[in-house]
Amino acid sequence: MDAKFMKRVESYQNSLNSLAEARERDLSDSFVLSGTSAKFSITFDLAWKVMKDLLVQYYMITDFVAESPREVLRSAFQAGLIQDDIWMEMLKVRNSLVHDYDGLIVKEHCVRIIGNYLEEFLALKKQVEKLINSPI
Repeated sequence: MDAKFMKRVESYQNSLNSLAEARERDLSDSFVLSGTSAKFSITFDLAWKVMKDLLVQYYMITDFVAESPREVLRSAFQAGLIQDDIWMEMLKVRNSLVHDYDGLIVKEHCVRIIGNYLEEFLALKKQVEKLINSPI
């Protein structure tokens, strides 16, 4: 693995750990909500970029638009790296959070972010660790 990929994986894991802290916080606090929103978006962006690297380096799949999260998610699903439906839902939530100027969208999705989406991020982390630690 090249250094850039390993740094991205490390950043993903650190962001995921920060997002997981939201489980221990008061989700009615607006500061916690905005932090959860930001960490979710960052973690999601790092996740799809890690997937992109895995698709190219481990699965030798390159027939997707590399700068398109949707295309990367589709290829990752086809490779068996992720479950498609929930990741596409996560992409929609991430896209809507960009326009959450008053905190209403994150309030609507926060329980799902912490309950469901965090589990998907953790599953991807396990998959990444498995691939990194396996002989090529």
